[in-house]
Amino acid sequence: MPALVHVVDDDASFRKAVERRLKLAGFQVATYPSAQQLLDHLPQGDQASCILLDVRIPGVSGPELQTRLNELGSILPIVFLTGHADTATTVRAIKAGAEDFLTKPVSSDQLIDAINRAISRHEQARLQRSRLESLRDLCSMLTPRERQVFELIVRGRINKQIAYELGTTERTVKAHRHQVMEKMRVQSLAELVSIAERLGMLGPVASQQN
Repeated sequence: MPALVHVVDDDASFRKAVERRLKLAGFQVATYPSAQQLLDHLPQGDQASCILLDVRIPGVSGPELQTRLNELGSILPIVFLTGHADTATTVRAIKAGAEDFLTKPVSSDQLIDAINRAISRHEQARLQRSRLESLRDLCSMLTPRERQVFELIVRGRINKQIAYELGTTERTVKAHRHQVMEKMRVQSLAELVSIAERLGMLGPVASQQN
């Protein structure tokens, strides 16, 4: 399936020209005269996509739309395209995660190159999100006690220490440890630690005492 570019610009003639240019380059295109219209029809699904966004548009501005999308957890990369570039806006947009900041008029090669980079970033982000969801699904299959053992293992506790902290025996901890490795589909402690890091489980140690 061709990648989809969401074009947000209040200039109808510009939207039409860019749509024609992008379709010739093999992309699917959806156009919106305002940022609010994009928000009202927020793209869902698994198609590789990005947003080509004007900075100065009536109502919700380009940077405001970027902020709203970030708040909504959107991973759609944004390529800004403007006739009114200024350093402060450019820096803010890039810091907030924009893929690129282009100034009109822009050459076809420069535009297509920026969009291809954005599409590639979206595909990587989708893959990472999918992997994270898979890991969360595996983790959800752990029993509460297995989850405790998991959290202590990845913090470097040995079986004897875990048994002491949980008020159980080393043999029981070994059994739980085996179940954790099986359910998380890993062969080594290093893999388990890597998963815990990706799941955000390696923050400050929580107190186990009542």
